[in-house]
Amino acid sequence: MTDRTPVPEPAHEHHHRNIQGGAARAAVFGISDGLVSNVALVLGVAGGHPSANVVRLAGIVGLVGGAFSMAAGEYNSMQAQRELLERELDIERREITRRPDKERRELVQIYRSRGIDQVLAEELATEMHRDPDLALETHAREELGIDPAELGSPIRASVASFVTFAVGALLPLLPWFAAEGNAAIWASVALGLVGSLAIGFALAAFTGRSRLRTAARQLLVGALAAGVPYLIGSAVGVGAAAV
Repeated sequence: MTDRTPVPEPAHEHHHRNIQGGAARAAVFGISDGLVSNVALVLGVAGGHPSANVVRLAGIVGLVGGAFSMAAGEYNSMQAQRELLERELDIERREITRRPDKERRELVQIYRSRGIDQVLAEELATEMHRDPDLALETHAREELGIDPAELGSPIRASVASFVTFAVGALLPLLPWFAAEGNAAIWASVALGLVGSLAIGFALAAFTGRSRLRTAARQLLVGALAAGVPYLIGSAVGVGAAAV
């Protein structure tokens, strides 16, 4: 006799990336900003046809200054955001301690506004308020839209921003350590465009968007960043800039 007992299907598991911590976002913006800004700087200076030493100096200053600027800005913005969220959590924590019934009723109203019937909303809110930590986490999620355990790390975000900006900014600068003139210019253009495509594909993988569309958008941004400053540098020239 054949056993026809149905075999349970394996549980489907899926995992979400942690995109609230700040470091991933800082890394994505960092490498893109580093590439775009230093492509513009290097080719803008190169458009005036100075010596390779001048282009190298400009590119190195752009890399180091931009990386420190990005890191400092990311740290300050993340720290301010974290302090603001911590303040809101402290307020919510005090209210849960001082006025638990009022906070429980607020949670009931939130659940009711989402279509949950009164009895079940009361049960859920009461259960959440049995544990003060769970109550705080629930109110933070429902009222503030945040996870108290994931407020972001300013230090990790600033380090990620610094490193990735430097990596992106280094690409268009590399040819000027081994070449000069038109050869270095075309090599910078090529590396900038290849880097833009790579960043576009990486962004698409990270966001789940169309690879072709995201890469094309990034390529367009890179092309504008390379072309417009170069034309301006060519029009101004070293001689005009020195006047």
